[in-house]
Amino acid sequence: MIGILLVEAQKKFIDFLKNNRRASATILAYGKDINQIIDFLSQKAKLQADDITQADLEAFLSKLSREGYTPKSVSRKINSIKTFFKYLKDQQFVGANPAILISHPKFEAKPPRVLSKMEYRALRDACRHDIRMSAVVETLLQTGIRIGELAALKVENIQDGLVIVPQIEGHPKREIPLNKAVKQAIEQYLTIRPKTENNTLFVTKTGKPLLIRNIRTAIDRYFHIAGIKSAKVNDLRHTWVAHHLMSGTSLVTVSKLAGHKRLSTTERYLHLIKDQLDEKVKLEEL
Repeated sequence: MIGILLVEAQKKFIDFLKNNRRASATILAYGKDINQIIDFLSQKAKLQADDITQADLEAFLSKLSREGYTPKSVSRKINSIKTFFKYLKDQQFVGANPAILISHPKFEAKPPRVLSKMEYRALRDACRHDIRMSAVVETLLQTGIRIGELAALKVENIQDGLVIVPQIEGHPKREIPLNKAVKQAIEQYLTIRPKTENNTLFVTKTGKPLLIRNIRTAIDRYFHIAGIKSAKVNDLRHTWVAHHLMSGTSLVTVSKLAGHKRLSTTERYLHLIKDQLDEKVKLEEL
């Protein structure tokens, strides 16, 4: 066994995640969670990885609950803790894994949020005069791609009536047909897109790539303007999946276009829309 400080162990852990091509959002979340527990443990003068006990970890989780963290948030942090200490055990940085018997709190997972016709109409209306964000919203709503995939799109990824989604962070490369609504929105955006050597599709006024956090912040603002409560960017993707299934697109086709790794991920939408499967509906185009 090799003794190691927690802060050094965290650096090695993050490098391990990067080398294994884990999603950047996952790496960021793990990093923040591990930072949080290291700060807690340092206050108890626990600096060495092999000094940590199950009782220490349970004390940290109890503190989170007292501070109002939801069971779902606590469960996510437990995932980070378990993954971190499993890595330490596998690398022989600790003699025993103190997280192995930590159990997750029970909570009911919320079903995917699907925007109603009134809601996505309101969102479109809210950003209609913002040509760039209108194109962003339309692309997310009409293709179902992830926000990270949208931020990574290049100008050349739009061609022949398709968006070619490159392989990114473990998600497969795929081609998704563009309908009239999104074609028009992107074409209009390209007429006002700043001239820049950067070939990222969505850029700032200075020609720099539009970052995920910028996209998320802007869409959240338009959700607020549209009066849509408790909605998130990923709900545009949920809406796309649900409406395709309701319109009669096969489960396998939707799963492939969405880039789901498992068919079961797509199947969970069937329960959500079971009362509407007899209605042939689809997202309205502009």
